[in-house]
Amino acid sequence: MMVVEVSKDLYPSEDDLLYEEEILRNPFNLKLWWRYLIARADSPFKKRFIIYERALKALPGSYKLWHAYLRERLQLVRNLPITTTATIHSTYETLNNTFERALVTMHKMPRIWVMYLQTLTHQKLLTQTRRTFDRALCALPVTQHERIWDPYLYFVSQIGVPIETSLRVYRRYLKFDPTHIEDFIEFLLNSKLWQEAAQRLAFVLNDDHFYSIKGKTKHQLWLELCDLLTSHSTEVSGLKVDAIIRGGITKFTDEVGRLWTSLADYYIRRGLFEKARDIFEEGMTTVVTVRDFSVIFDSYSRFEESTLAAKMETLDLTDEDETFVCDENSIEEEDGRLDSNLSVSKFAKKILHGFWLNDDNDIDLRLARLEYLMDRRPELANSVLLRQNPHNVEQWHRRVKLFETNPTRQILTYTEAVRTVDPMKAVGKPHTLWVAFAKLYEDHKDVDNARFIFEKAAQVNYKAVDNLASVWCEWAEMELRHKNFKGALGLMKRATAEPSVEVKRRVLGEGIEPVQMKLHKSLRLWAFYVDLEESLGTLDSTRAIYERILDLKIATPQIIINYALLLEEHKYFEDAFKVYERGVKIFKYPHVKDIWVAYLSKFVKRYGKNKLERARELFENAVEKAPAEDVKPLYLQYAKLEEDYGLAKRAMKVYDQAAKSVPDTEKMSMYEIYIARAAEIFGVPKTREIYEQAIESGLPDKDVKIMCMKYAELEKSLGEIDRSRAIFVFSSQFADPRSDADFWNKWHEFEVQHGNEDTFREMLRIKRSVSASYSQTHFILPEYLMQKDQKLNLEETVDTLKRAGVPEDEMAALERQFAPLANNTSSIDGNRKLGFVSAGVESQQGATITPDTGRKVTTNHEDIDLPEGSDSEDDENIEIAQKDVPAAVFGDLAKKVEENTKDGDVESSSKLGALERIKRQKRG
Repeated sequence: MMVVEVSKDLYPSEDDLLYEEEILRNPFNLKLWWRYLIARADSPFKKRFIIYERALKALPGSYKLWHAYLRERLQLVRNLPITTTATIHSTYETLNNTFERALVTMHKMPRIWVMYLQTLTHQKLLTQTRRTFDRALCALPVTQHERIWDPYLYFVSQIGVPIETSLRVYRRYLKFDPTHIEDFIEFLLNSKLWQEAAQRLAFVLNDDHFYSIKGKTKHQLWLELCDLLTSHSTEVSGLKVDAIIRGGITKFTDEVGRLWTSLADYYIRRGLFEKARDIFEEGMTTVVTVRDFSVIFDSYSRFEESTLAAKMETLDLTDEDETFVCDENSIEEEDGRLDSNLSVSKFAKKILHGFWLNDDNDIDLRLARLEYLMDRRPELANSVLLRQNPHNVEQWHRRVKLFETNPTRQILTYTEAVRTVDPMKAVGKPHTLWVAFAKLYEDHKDVDNARFIFEKAAQVNYKAVDNLASVWCEWAEMELRHKNFKGALGLMKRATAEPSVEVKRRVLGEGIEPVQMKLHKSLRLWAFYVDLEESLGTLDSTRAIYERILDLKIATPQIIINYALLLEEHKYFEDAFKVYERGVKIFKYPHVKDIWVAYLSKFVKRYGKNKLERARELFENAVEKAPAEDVKPLYLQYAKLEEDYGLAKRAMKVYDQAAKSVPDTEKMSMYEIYIARAAEIFGVPKTREIYEQAIESGLPDKDVKIMCMKYAELEKSLGEIDRSRAIFVFSSQFADPRSDADFWNKWHEFEVQHGNEDTFREMLRIKRSVSASYSQTHFILPEYLMQKDQKLNLEETVDTLKRAGVPEDEMAALERQFAPLANNTSSIDGNRKLGFVSAGVESQQGATITPDTGRKVTTNHEDIDLPEGSDSEDDENIEIAQKDVPAAVFGDLAKKVEENTKDGDVESSSKLGALERIKRQKRG
């Protein structure tokens, strides 16, 4: 029953009649068949396959039908449950037959071929798959072969495919696309076909037009070839490994050390140990970088250690001692074994004397080799650095130090160094090699050879004259050490001799001027010569050398001073002063500074008051030529001269001139010295003029404030309280209350001790005004706004004073003070005076102007003397210290004060200070 039901399902049903009728009417219409298949998408596979077969019978050339049919059959195979192998085999066989039938008409369609080939690859039918791949390549055009080769190469790389088959396929593929030779080389390496892999790599490296699709450089490929040749030296033949690796060494300089070790490893693997040692030695003596040297040396040392360890493992160390036989005397030595600590030199001596070692027990030889290699490491490393730059003087000196126990090697090294180093290209001082070379002979008591070395060194054309001069100086010092004083003087005379006219003409014709032509102008040489002459020669000969230095115009300020000191020691004072005169004419500041100081001090010390006018002339000349920053010590020295030997008045004049001449940064210190000397010589009152001059001289604001505070302290000490207060008022414009609390504290203490309520209020008012002027938010209103609001400000001021409890008479006085301002503001501006005058400081209602800078400090007319308006709570509770003055002190003046008070005169004669006296003088 079940089979019958299935068979019935395969026949068309009533729902299929519509599609069947249309197909009968037009069986060659693809759309009708495709619509039929879509409508029966949910039908069983067998029914759909029948529809596919009928459609393909009518339309065998339809790619769309074949592709859909094959995809459904492939899906059926994937979803097929694995029951028996026979069922799976029959299903795949049916699928393969279907692909074969499709390829009858679809043999030009690469997608059909790819689907078929992937199915065969999955089935692991090697022969059939390979033949089908070949058929596909034959059927499809060359432009579509790339789509076949990718699955083909995947197929041959699977396990089970014979290696010969894979090789043939890859070789065919390289004919199609030679750019994928790297894939073939990688396949050969994975298959351990070292011979062909090496050949292919060598072919790639020899191809100048090769381009790596994997982004590898020829350097990387070369290293891969070297590693392949060295790692599988026995499997690879037919290639000149030595030539290949050496070619890489000359071509690629950044991996030289690795290539040398690869070449040595190649010979080690082939058992040619001596050849490997030669390669290591050659590599260490040719590389030019420390990194490459370290790579080779480490590999070399590991090789020696491994050979020694292998020999010790294979040899029984408990055997009897070996016997050495002397070929010349035929003497047997029972203890012929070399001790493991035997030095290389002793071992070499035994070899040279004819001793031979048994080949079966050469542990001592291997130990000696390893020790000799380790001992040579510093020398070999130094050789690498010298190959980098053979003109590096410092490296040559280090190389000599390596052979401190071997003078012969040191001499050979110095000889090589002076022959190799080009003075024009030298890094360092090339003359030091010659000097050290001569010193080596001198240390070994061979002075003649040392002189010969110096003679050779003096003929070298150095880059700088100073190098040649150093050679001559070292030569002369050697002669001095050996008590050859005449020889030293002769050398200096010979070195400083000027070349003859014939020599100059010949050198001019050659066009190249050696340093020997400029040697006679070397200051170092002349300085050494004159020191030598001072010690060994006479005064006349020394003076001749100094004069020669001056004639050559190579003298320095120190030479001038030394020459003058020499003459002074021999009591030639006037000659010494003449030398100083020449020095100050030759040099300018700042070089002449030391000469002037020495000249003036020596002259004053020598003559004192005897030649005072001449000394004054010298000082005037010195300060006239000196710049502002260097003039201070000269003025002080000049003033000291006047104080000691001249007039005090002239000393003050010098101090005054110095204070005006020094730069602004030194004016303060200069004025302090000036004031101190004036107080000591003329008394304290004399300093008032200096203080006033200092304040008006344009000092920085900070220095002006300090000077004013000192001035105020002076006036207070003299009892001039009003003058001191006026100075405080003037200097307040330079003291910001927020940062200069020290100034205001001192003024505060001053008012507590010497002031009254009015002066204290005035101080607080000034403090507020100055604080407002320094405030960032403070600004000055235009004058027309100030005039407009003048009455309003006056009324507000009166109200504020009333609330503060100020008496009415003070309010009236304040009204009288502001009344002229309200009527005519310009009249105040016209009567303004300078802030600082010679007799004191006046407090102005308007702007205060400094004499030199023209700086204005504007006071606010709206500030009111409020008793509670102080900046701190402590100021409100200040008690002014007041003392009653006895009436007998005033005498008749007390009566006048009472009369003046009755007449309404507000000015008390007891308060009449310097400020008011000067006002009255000016008004008069």
